[in-house]
Amino acid sequence: MSNNAELTNILVCGIGGQGVMTASEVLSMAAIQLGFDVKKTEVAGMAQRGGVVTSHVRFGEKVLSPAIPKGEADILVGFEPAEAMRWAKHLKKGGVAMVNTSRIKPPVVNVGLFEYPDNPVEEMRKNGVEVYDFDAGEIARELGEMRLVNTILMGAISEHLPFDAQVLKDIIVERFRQKKPELAELNDKAFEAGRKAAAKSAQSAA
Repeated sequence: MSNNAELTNILVCGIGGQGVMTASEVLSMAAIQLGFDVKKTEVAGMAQRGGVVTSHVRFGEKVLSPAIPKGEADILVGFEPAEAMRWAKHLKKGGVAMVNTSRIKPPVVNVGLFEYPDNPVEEMRKNGVEVYDFDAGEIARELGEMRLVNTILMGAISEHLPFDAQVLKDIIVERFRQKKPELAELNDKAFEAGRKAAAKSAQSAA
């Protein structure tokens, strides 16, 4: 939770097409279902697949602004490690970064505006950030569906949310039961795989 005990601030960042906006949507749905006031905002760099995308999700008793002030994010969900490093400054002291280590170089790197760091996760740790990292892309490949990365990351952060993990999982699985029922069970497995990956990363860091 944030310094303001009434608010939880989650910043999701990544590259277009990875599922950043879907992740923020399911987080918002879970908070709304539990009766929280919720606000979210999204910024899509270039507004195209492959561009940089960030989303702020804030919920609590009363949320006045959708934007998370710098230094007040409780959780940073990084779909891409270099993007996670770039947004780490938004984390509060004691905040947690959950980072997918699969690399996708954003357009700012390809056009020479930004040099891709050698080891973004280690850079974050050097700056005092508590990082849980694992290759969500590899887990998705093992499950046979690359679009599972966002569900894997939602499972990974579920233990750090101020409500039961089952609430978030039920919303994700039910969304698929309604739209693509054949993927419901697979997303259930992906959510649990994310929980296991985060726990394993925590053990490694201990």
